Amino acid sequence: MSLSLGLSMASSTIHCCSPTSSSTSSSYRRTTVAATNSSIKPRLPPLNPKDPFLSKLASIASNSPENLLNRPVNSDTPPYLDLFDSPTLMATPATVERSVSYNEHRPRRPPPDLPSLLLHGRIVYLGMPLVPAVTELVIAELMYLQWMDPKEPIYLYINSTGTTRDDGESVGMETEGFAIYDAMMQLKNEIHTVGVGAAIGHACLLLAAGAKGKRFMMPHAKAMIQQPRVPSSGLMTGSDVLIRAKEVIINKDTLVELLSKHTENSVETVTQVMRRPFYMDSTKAKEFGVIDKILWRGQEKIMADAAPPEAWDKGAGIKSLDAM
Repeated sequence: MSLSLGLSMASSTIHCCSPTSSSTSSSYRRTTVAATNSSIKPRLPPLNPKDPFLSKLASIASNSPENLLNRPVNSDTPPYLDLFDSPTLMATPATVERSVSYNEHRPRRPPPDLPSLLLHGRIVYLGMPLVPAVTELVIAELMYLQWMDPKEPIYLYINSTGTTRDDGESVGMETEGFAIYDAMMQLKNEIHTVGVGAAIGHACLLLAAGAKGKRFMMPHAKAMIQQPRVPSSGLMTGSDVLIRAKEVIINKDTLVELLSKHTENSVETVTQVMRRPFYMDSTKAKEFGVIDKILWRGQEKIMADAAPPEAWDKGAGIKSLDAM
C-alpha cells in the first residue's frame, strides 16, 4: 500500500516537472486569463452625461482599453486629448455664457454698439456736423430701416450744427444737408423728428422736414436758421470765387424755398429772418412752424390752465396805457 502510494506520488511529481507538462499548463493559464479579461469589463464610476470629454474617455476605456494603456511616452498633445479628432483646449464665450448664469437679467450675448442698439429701436441719431461720413451713415440707416419695414415710423433725433461748426466755420458742403433731406423725402416711412440740443442751418431744415404733426423739440433745445457760407477761398482766383459765390446764392434760395414749404411761411418772411442768424427756442420754433409740439411732460396742460397776461393785469388792478 505504501509502496504503490509512493510510486504514484513520484510519477505524478515527475509528470508535473516534465517540460511538456509545464508548457501545456502555462498556455492553459494564459488562455484562461485572456478569456477572463475579455468577458469582464472594468467598472466605471458615474459620469456627467453632459460632459463630452468624459463620455468619450469612458467609451474608449470600456471598449478598447489598450488605447489608454499603450500610450506613447513623448506626446505633443496633452494627456487624453489626442482621442479627439480636433481637441478644444478652451470653451468658447458663447458656451460659457450658456452654461454659467449668475443673474437672470444678464445678457445672453455681448451687447452691440450703441448706434446698432438705437437702430434696433428704429432710432437714427444725428449728433455731429454734416460731413460726408455722417451723411453716409445717416442715409444708410434710413434706407436700412425702410428695407426692414416700410410701414413703421422712423425716429430721427437731431443735435447738429449743420454744415458749419459752432463758431461758423464751414466743415461740409451744403449738398450734405440736401442729400439727407432728399433721402427723407423719398422714404415710404413716416419720419418723426426730435430736436435735442441744437438744430442749426441744414439741421433745422431736417427738423422741419419731418412728418406733419410729428415734429418735436425738447424744452431747452435751440434752433437756428442762417444763410449758407462761402468756404475758405484764400487760394482761389477771382473768377473761381465768383463761381463759388453764385453757387452759395443758389443754395440759399433752395434752402429758403424748402424752409418756407415746411414752416408754411412766405418766402419773403424766411428771407427776412435769414439775413442774420435767427435763433429760436422751443416756443419760438413752434410759433415759426419748425416743430409741432414741445416734449415737456405736462407742459401743455400747465400752459392751458395759466391765465393770459390781460387777466393777471386786471386782477392786479393795472390798466394799460392805451386804455387810459
